[in-house]
Amino acid sequence: MTSVRIPEGWPTTEEAARAVQDRLRGRVVLDEPGPPPGTGRVTGVDVAYDDERDLVAAAAVVLDAASLEAVAEATAVGRISFPYVPGLLAFREIPTVLAALEALPCPPGLVVCDGYGLAHPRRFGLASHLGVLTGLPTIGVAKNPFTFTFTAPATPRGSTAPLLAGAEEVGRALRTRDSVKPVFVSVGHRVGLANACAHTLALTPAHRLPETTRRADALCRRALWEAAGTDA
Repeated sequence: MTSVRIPEGWPTTEEAARAVQDRLRGRVVLDEPGPPPGTGRVTGVDVAYDDERDLVAAAAVVLDAASLEAVAEATAVGRISFPYVPGLLAFREIPTVLAALEALPCPPGLVVCDGYGLAHPRRFGLASHLGVLTGLPTIGVAKNPFTFTFTAPATPRGSTAPLLAGAEEVGRALRTRDSVKPVFVSVGHRVGLANACAHTLALTPAHRLPETTRRADALCRRALWEAAGTDA
């Protein structure tokens, strides 16, 4: 487990954080399709918090994209680097997520975030932010539609419907299980939306959420529990 310090110069106010988003947003690459689903490696990242102890734990779990077998994993724990502000959650998570990715013994391939990319009020959620900082292809797969609207997709697995900000499509509602609540897929960086949905389907052979998210969630919760016990 890697211990993480809050980076020097990290934003401490909402105004400063929004200025960083505005500065980096223009670096998002939207004209690359991304790696083909089922090839190479795919990595899930997730975080867990203990606000009482001011701790955040991040996990990165690398899977073989074809078999979904685990290839590598890493965790990092640090102090919470930003207050809870909707639309600025990346500033609470990025330092520890980056540390977990950097601790991996192999390249991560495509990175799947439990959250948003372009489906964000300023079109720069965690998946986009992480992609720009690392140069890696990234997508966001969220559990809810945030502030955006959609019409429920058809009931069969693989059905989609646009996730809309007014008339703008910022992502897609994707049914990963027949008649089960959809997930919400958005582009992060260097991946097309159709390909992002295809990756999400490849990662959900048996459950609503991607295997990358499920495994990273379990790992970061365990890391937080261990760190909280040590801290206590």
